[in-house]
Amino acid sequence: MEPLHHVFMVKALLISTVVGGVCALLSCFMTLKGWALMGDAVSHAVLPGVVIAYALGLPLAVGAFVFGVGSVAVIGLVKQNTRVKEDTVIGLVFTGFFALGLILVSKVRSSLDLMHILFGNVLGIRPQDFQQTLVISALVLVVLLVFRRDLVLFCFDPTHARSIGISTGFLYYLLLSSLSLAAVAGLQTVGIILVVAMLVTPGATAYLLTDSFGTMTVLAVTSGIFSSLLGAYLSYWSDASPAGCIVVVQTLLFVMAMVFAPKHGLLQRAFNNQPPQ
Repeated sequence: MEPLHHVFMVKALLISTVVGGVCALLSCFMTLKGWALMGDAVSHAVLPGVVIAYALGLPLAVGAFVFGVGSVAVIGLVKQNTRVKEDTVIGLVFTGFFALGLILVSKVRSSLDLMHILFGNVLGIRPQDFQQTLVISALVLVVLLVFRRDLVLFCFDPTHARSIGISTGFLYYLLLSSLSLAAVAGLQTVGIILVVAMLVTPGATAYLLTDSFGTMTVLAVTSGIFSSLLGAYLSYWSDASPAGCIVVVQTLLFVMAMVFAPKHGLLQRAFNNQPPQ
């Protein structure tokens, strides 16, 4: 119970739990849509926006959101006007934006710590960033819950969604906007580089354990919250990076699901392939 006697640890545990749960819920939609690379692109593309917002005295979330959505627009523009495939375009855009961010960090004189942007600083989160992250997480949660049914249909079968009058274009940008906001929220906990793990791993873990989307969301959110709490707690006793501990715990949960999942696990597949006795 010693970590709970420190205010900074209580805040770290709280913000890690909130962000871990919200990102895990969003990761279910990302997994169904097959947008793991898109999550990687958006999380890296926000770096120049963060630096520019800091230089202009604006909230970091504003710059990160603008560049996150902007990167998606650039991906769509390049994809529609060239022969290059989408995965290649995503790789080109997010590395270009990320490199631009590194240049800006080296040129803009500030107290902005690059390591905190890249790998998070949940133990030293400022009060205004704490409140901002809570508000952003709540906003993403509300959007996902309000549009849950439409988003599920959009991820499963966009053609059918379009045929019954649902605006798939609106849902496309709504989901990408939620992804950008989630990347901003994860910026304070695990940083730009590792936030993609929070947006992919919980959903992938739950996907191996069930064929029901409702159950998948429950399992993903549970694993996201559990890994965030355990990772932050272990980081205190091991004096290690909280972001690294959180992501390692998430990865271990995925490995366990991959091996021991009752229907899609490696052990079950090996057992099913055995000849009858």
